[in-house]
Amino acid sequence: MTAVDFSEGMVAKARAKPGWGRVRFVAHDLTRPLPFADRAFDRVLSFLVLDHLADVATFFAECRRVCRGDGFVLVSSFHPAMMLRGIQARFTDPVTGREVRPASIANQLSDYVMGAVRSGLALEHMSEHAVDDALAARSPKAAKYLGWPLLLLMRLRP
Repeated sequence: MTAVDFSEGMVAKARAKPGWGRVRFVAHDLTRPLPFADRAFDRVLSFLVLDHLADVATFFAECRRVCRGDGFVLVSSFHPAMMLRGIQARFTDPVTGREVRPASIANQLSDYVMGAVRSGLALEHMSEHAVDDALAARSPKAAKYLGWPLLLLMRLRP
């Protein structure tokens, strides 16, 4: 298993977690070609990354390149509707205590679909997941987004 993150700090943090010793961690800028051989992986998983990339078609093309023909690419992203609510990825820097908001791109659903298709991936499944009553009851933070789509999932085949 190989995990990629743009931040050396996040890679170091992940490496330090118990039980993650068998994972190979790579710090890499996803706006550049992936540092892996063609068809190197059975599965390519990308979670909460797409909304930080302006050129999603190039990223999808790289996912297709490193995925074996009988494998699949699974992608999740904050739903573009969240940006309409002013929501974007954020975290608290453990050293400074400051809130950090990585750059987010206002991609649309069509950007994701067309980026995948133009890269040569076949769209096998796509679903949008909204905050429902059950999630709102479990997560008070989510309650304010009741009824709004929160997450987009796509399963793609080379």
